[in-house]
Amino acid sequence: MDIKNIFKNNEEWIKGKLAIDEDYFKELSKGQTPEILYIGCSDSRVTAEELMGINPGEAFVHRNIANMVSSLDLNVQSVLNYAVTHLEVNHVVVCGHYGCGGIKAAMESKDLGILNPWLRNIRDVYRLHKNTLNAIEDEHDRYKKLVELNVQEQCINLIKTACVQQASKSRDIKVHGWVFDMETGKLIDLEINFQEILKGIMEIYHLE
Repeated sequence: MDIKNIFKNNEEWIKGKLAIDEDYFKELSKGQTPEILYIGCSDSRVTAEELMGINPGEAFVHRNIANMVSSLDLNVQSVLNYAVTHLEVNHVVVCGHYGCGGIKAAMESKDLGILNPWLRNIRDVYRLHKNTLNAIEDEHDRYKKLVELNVQEQCINLIKTACVQQASKSRDIKVHGWVFDMETGKLIDLEINFQEILKGIMEIYHLE
């Protein structure tokens, strides 16, 4: 890829937008009122707006390796707080994807240097669901299941936060767990039963 072509592509993109709506950028510059906070993976093949079929301004986006929501990551926590408290999004989505390199790396017993602390979060998910995962004989299927369980645990991490709990009382904010299947292009709603899962933990994580 010739990096200079990016600027040529940008010019063509501008022309295309203005041909449809001459006020496109004027309207875009007025501000944002997204309905969704999307937390996804940094994988270059998984682009948030494109896979959801939405336009700029419709989703506030945060991406990191393996779509993690760590309480110790000030980046994701700052994005979450801003989106929920100030932008007042009504939906928070954690979207993983099959074929995730971060999930696969966490399943392997390798020293990956600076990545070790990050991948430890995923290995903790494996530890929590070890019996379920170890019962799956096919490695590929076990890998896919860990992708799904990781999404579930990151959604639970969202619900543990004060800003999401407060927003759930004031405007009934919704948390969603999705997976993108790159082999088919399908976006899959895992339809996680959060109410059932949270019964056993909210005694600990509930905040007034």
